[in-house]
Amino acid sequence: MQNIRKYLEKTLTIEDDDWNLFTSKLKKQTVKKRTKLLSLGQVENHISFISSGIVRFLITKEDVEKEITFGFCFENEFVSAYDSFLTQKPSLYELETLTEVTMWSITYLDLQEVYQKTKIGNTLGRLSSERLFLIKSKREQSLLNETAEERYLNLFKDRPKLIKEIPLKYIASYIGVTAQALSRIRKRIS
Repeated sequence: MQNIRKYLEKTLTIEDDDWNLFTSKLKKQTVKKRTKLLSLGQVENHISFISSGIVRFLITKEDVEKEITFGFCFENEFVSAYDSFLTQKPSLYELETLTEVTMWSITYLDLQEVYQKTKIGNTLGRLSSERLFLIKSKREQSLLNETAEERYLNLFKDRPKLIKEIPLKYIASYIGVTAQALSRIRKRIS
């Protein structure tokens, strides 16, 4: 749980009373590999901090081979279908563990209480929203401005653990190419 505080205190100072209220609302869970954390149409009721493991964001298709992977979350990052969490409306995508994942989760209602009762609550919410916006914006700009090869190279510069832990078909989907095109890219740059 200390890694959560360390992560948050990169951008804000947390008083012990605020920290104690916040952590009293967190629930630890360990989830097996290839488990759906959220299915299509469910309302996201949690935001979680990953202590270990990898989670994939995906849009399902009838043909599993055509699923679209559009995001990953790793150790020491928050994970949530955040748009569903904020609006409390059904999610248009799914969250799935790619590895065994250990995480600390807080419910929507508990987080609202933290926002109301702590000095750092609103700042915490704003900073989390800003981080998620920047990640989304960077991804969109990458898809619009970079070639598939540039996206592939940048992905591993930013996230070196990816190549070892994520199946290539998900990486191909994430950078917007077929598995065959990714194979050609990998061959060209090796």
